[in-house]
Amino acid sequence: MLYIIGLGLYDENDISIKGMKTLKVCDRIFAEFYTAKLKDQSLSTIREETGKDIQIIGRKEIEEEMTPLEYAQGEDVALLVPGDPLVATTHSTLILEARRKNIKTRIIHSSSIFSAAPGLAGLQVYKFGKTTTIPFPEENYFPHSPYLTIKDNLEYDAHTLILLDIKAEENKYMSANEGLEYLLRVEEERGDDIIGLDSLAVVLARVGSSNPLIRADRIKKLRLEDFGGPLHCLIIPSKLHFLEAEYLVEIGGAPPEILEGER
Repeated sequence: MLYIIGLGLYDENDISIKGMKTLKVCDRIFAEFYTAKLKDQSLSTIREETGKDIQIIGRKEIEEEMTPLEYAQGEDVALLVPGDPLVATTHSTLILEARRKNIKTRIIHSSSIFSAAPGLAGLQVYKFGKTTTIPFPEENYFPHSPYLTIKDNLEYDAHTLILLDIKAEENKYMSANEGLEYLLRVEEERGDDIIGLDSLAVVLARVGSSNPLIRADRIKKLRLEDFGGPLHCLIIPSKLHFLEAEYLVEIGGAPPEILEGER
């Protein structure tokens, strides 16, 4: 049996009681952190609670070698993943391969940025369109797709949740500032008048912690602020319901003029 168990958003204490109970009966436990980052990736509390070793594995062991499946044919094996399982396509691929090998699987869900970020920002989840991710630019690689997703969502008056790239093997996590500069650069190249210095944006940092950061303002101000350590994400709002606008002003420090309907 292969169990894929979500660790939640911020640290190992976000794991569910069901998840912890399952770990105690598993023969072998793996964990990956290349799809997201937790505050403490040693998982010391889980090790103490279960009395078991946890082997940290990387992208190659999961996507190419599929190491957990080597043992799941004869043992109960757990794979711990940040956030909620199956959000990353990596985990879906693992499930498919397990099915082909006649290995039983079970998913134990946990908290996810997809549900936490909209609520934390005071924005109505059903008003969100397609989510996008801003990648680290590289030589000959600077896709405009995140910008185009925002453009498409705005045409339908939909908010956009923007995830920011990580390179866990390099301990490199994109900041909200870098994400905003990326969008401004695309605007400069395209000139579609979608994202500008006066555009409203929301920065969320360390979602799931006891003191997450929620900051809403014009990009010209946000790009200069320090939002602290990772992980960060962005939201580009569309038309705001008056309750959404009130929340962003009172909780996120957004400029009061958004109460008058100025995006």
